Amino acid sequence: MAQLEYSQVRKGMVIVGEDKQLYAVIDRDLNTPGNWRAILNLKLKNLKTGSVVQNRFRPEDKVEQAYLDKREMQYVYQEGDDYVFTDMETFEQYNLHKDWVGDLIQYLKVNDNCHVVLFEGKPISLELPPMIELKVMETDPNMKGATAQAQFKPALLETGLRVTVPPFIAVGEIIQIDTRTGEYLSRKGK
Repeated sequence: MAQLEYSQVRKGMVIVGEDKQLYAVIDRDLNTPGNWRAILNLKLKNLKTGSVVQNRFRPEDKVEQAYLDKREMQYVYQEGDDYVFTDMETFEQYNLHKDWVGDLIQYLKVNDNCHVVLFEGKPISLELPPMIELKVMETDPNMKGATAQAQFKPALLETGLRVTVPPFIAVGEIIQIDTRTGEYLSRKGK
């Protein structure tokens, strides 16, 4: 890890806090009031807890920059409370606990690819592709004559994810889902 002055910290960087936690820099504001000492305000997101804090620093103070390794991995299977991912380059396997993965697993089928971000060889976050395709397993029957205007129905997808879909979507269809919002995007063309 590299030591740098807080004045060199930019948005998007990941730094190691005094508590040895990783923080992503969301925003920065360097304030130099006249002949007073400069103050740097940083808005930081804790990568472990997700909480956002606002801290003040002196620009000349030192901080460690964290170097993250983003690896493409494939979800291969579930083993007890762990989900097993394989690195697509080294074929090394990583077991990620269900508490760590959380609801994100509902966006992945076996053999789907995603990115796992590692810090010092340990996974710290899971990044999904922006859009996925899943099969509809359960939904209400097609409603004849229904307009697509503000009439949605619930649907259960093959991974257990529940979304609302337009009335013309039927069981067995493949639909596209936005992984950032969990919303229906479109029906996959036949």
